[in-house]
Amino acid sequence: MARPAPPNHDEQVFLDAYEPESFPPFAVTVDMVVLTIRHGDLCALLIRRGTHPYLGDWALPGGFVGVDEDLDAAARRELAEETGIDRAHLEQLRCYGRPGRDPRMRVVSVAYLALTADLVEPVASTDAAEARLWPVADLSPPAGPAAGPVAGPALAFDHGQILADAVERARSKLEYTSLATTLLPEPFTIADLRRVYESVWGIELHPANFRRKVLATPGFVVPTGEVRPTGRGWAELYSRGRSAQLHPAILRGAGG
Repeated sequence: MARPAPPNHDEQVFLDAYEPESFPPFAVTVDMVVLTIRHGDLCALLIRRGTHPYLGDWALPGGFVGVDEDLDAAARRELAEETGIDRAHLEQLRCYGRPGRDPRMRVVSVAYLALTADLVEPVASTDAAEARLWPVADLSPPAGPAAGPVAGPALAFDHGQILADAVERARSKLEYTSLATTLLPEPFTIADLRRVYESVWGIELHPANFRRKVLATPGFVVPTGEVRPTGRGWAELYSRGRSAQLHPAILRGAGG
């Protein structure tokens, strides 16, 4: 059995003499891109800021990380406070630290992507004047010089870029993971699942081809043995499978 390493006295001396105030202070925040499907549209949760800076502007929900708080714990706390949801797909997107992105001080933000099917009508938290689900199509920048202006607001800070990065992450991951099922309440039909892909990707998919690809992927969805009336017949119901990765992938440019 190996002996424990002796205390490093030189390091302790260094730490005792270390002066963190010698370096410029900065803060760390978490910003949440919460995406869901509402009325057939991919929507993002936004809050109208109730305090300076950017008072009255729309922004992503988020907040400062506590001194003794883990980043993931801060993200889960913000998600619960802003949505009332404590269970959702949650993953770290990337960090944003451009100098001047926040007029108060140097702030580094760790952005998270959350996907959920369970988002009820949002309610503003204590530091927000309003909360609302906005269709992503109304918030995205125009696609080329000939495109007209978007219907939604410009976002505070650099939240427009964070939102765009998160939406592209979601669109990409739907190709090779089963994350689309997290945007659906269970049970669901194959047509329900196809409409999630169409809403996120902004394209139409061929129903028969899509169904064939989904059912050819082991563990993607699991039949429940139940059916739902459609008005023209009956549709089989499915729940989420165990597979996190899709083999083969369902690609955006493959024609559905």
